[in-house]
Amino acid sequence: MMVAERKEQGFVFTGWHMLGVMVMFFGTIITVNLIMAWNASHSWSGLVVPNSYVASQEFNEKVAAAKAFAASGIEGSLAIEGGNVTYRVVDAKGAPVVADDVSAVFKRPVDERDDFTLPLQAAGAGLFTAERAIATGQWVVDISTKNDGKKVFHQTVRIVVAGGAK
Repeated sequence: MMVAERKEQGFVFTGWHMLGVMVMFFGTIITVNLIMAWNASHSWSGLVVPNSYVASQEFNEKVAAAKAFAASGIEGSLAIEGGNVTYRVVDAKGAPVVADDVSAVFKRPVDERDDFTLPLQAAGAGLFTAERAIATGQWVVDISTKNDGKKVFHQTVRIVVAGGAK
């Protein structure tokens, strides 16, 4: 009678190994998707305009107004230093623009939680100021200049504040 020699085998890939591979593969994908979904939901409001239909109807009107302001030659310059916000507005000849109501709406590009409106007070001819510490980071500042209730100038500026309030 012959004795069969048993040869010891090396590694054998079993069903348990396959289960481990599948759990690691899909676990990685699910984990990455959950992290991305959490970051998306905590970093952007998703709200661009409250009503997209109304915004589309107003678009041409807003473009025409922006072109009129650009053609007027009026220019504004915004400066933020420490806790002081300064806005200077001059006409095409460099003369100060007369205004009785200037307000700046500070908006974060991707989140509305930090948005605020800052009324600026006249501090001289064509110069408007306010005191407020502005948080560090990117801001879109929408500045509206009015005189006797009529909009004289409108400007939107994207800025980066470094070393602002925390």
